[in-house]
Amino acid sequence: MTNSLLSTHIKEETKKAHQELEKKVVLKMKAIRSDADYADFLSSFYVYFNAVEQIIAPYITAEILPDHSERRNSEYLKSDIQELGAKVAQPSEISLPKVNSLAEALGAMYVMEGSIMGGPIIVDILKKYGITKGFSFFSGYGPDTGKMWANFISVLNTKAGSEADQQKAIQAANQTFSNFQKVFRN
Repeated sequence: MTNSLLSTHIKEETKKAHQELEKKVVLKMKAIRSDADYADFLSSFYVYFNAVEQIIAPYITAEILPDHSERRNSEYLKSDIQELGAKVAQPSEISLPKVNSLAEALGAMYVMEGSIMGGPIIVDILKKYGITKGFSFFSGYGPDTGKMWANFISVLNTKAGSEADQQKAIQAANQTFSNFQKVFRN
């Protein structure tokens, strides 16, 4: 892995966990038929994202990621849930990735930012099911989506460049994908 970009390796090394999570998300989405169903779906995202944001906060600062304050976060999910007329779920017992370094925080954030990248596809599917609102989180960054992803990938590659850091980031990303699946159990 030496002298390689983390962004290339993390995608390859998390492919299985990513696909497993995607299957669970798609199954849950296919069951959405009402605003209440969609709010329940968003609650799973909110509970998990909010908890992960808290554990990466000490590491992902504006000094590390200059556009951090412009990124989508769990507050957008909360707003979407409220727009749908539902209450924000109280966090239940959830498993979180191990995050004790910048590299691990970047690995966890890779999963969260990636979900935003796939958001417009989720919105299109939900619209086919008659859902018409609550899309602020999944709308991504609009025309700036590509730029925001590129900025994040640049930080990922720069700040977690050593082989040891790359391994930590990949492990944290895999844990983030795997643990996120658990919020979609039923």
